[in-house]
Amino acid sequence: MTNSEIETRVTSFLNKTEFTYEVVNIDPEFADTIMFCEKYGFPLENSANTIIVSSKKKPKVFTASVVRATRRIDVNHVIKPLMNTGRVSFAKPEETAQLTGMMIGGVTVLALPPELPIYIDPGLMDLDYIILGGGSRSIKIKVSPKILQALPNAIVVEGLTGE
Repeated sequence: MTNSEIETRVTSFLNKTEFTYEVVNIDPEFADTIMFCEKYGFPLENSANTIIVSSKKKPKVFTASVVRATRRIDVNHVIKPLMNTGRVSFAKPEETAQLTGMMIGGVTVLALPPELPIYIDPGLMDLDYIILGGGSRSIKIKVSPKILQALPNAIVVEGLTGE
């Protein structure tokens, strides 16, 4: 899938929601969150990362979590019990790309497969806006965090980051 196909899928998803959003065009070399924030002047606290976790056993089961860039998800104590599949780990880059149809460094919680469970960091919900990946390494999406509650199979999980 090309950059523009991925980005079109994400913006088409956004256009079907009631939320206004801004597409931030970026240099792909600065797609990684910390570098993006430094170069484009967005606070790290408003940036959110989408993390894919998979079960170790086959058939593989996947989940997505969206967390503040300043936090880490608690895979073993929070995600593992939610998945109820035994051992879990971060999905391999190729598994993430295959599952999401997105580029590593640009994966977003927007436009994921609708059956995929999504766990949301409650700390994102009180922000005036969040910055999400755009599916490729060439754009980011600035949008209200309330969009997260409109995603299929999404739930806010207290303690997702072990706080």
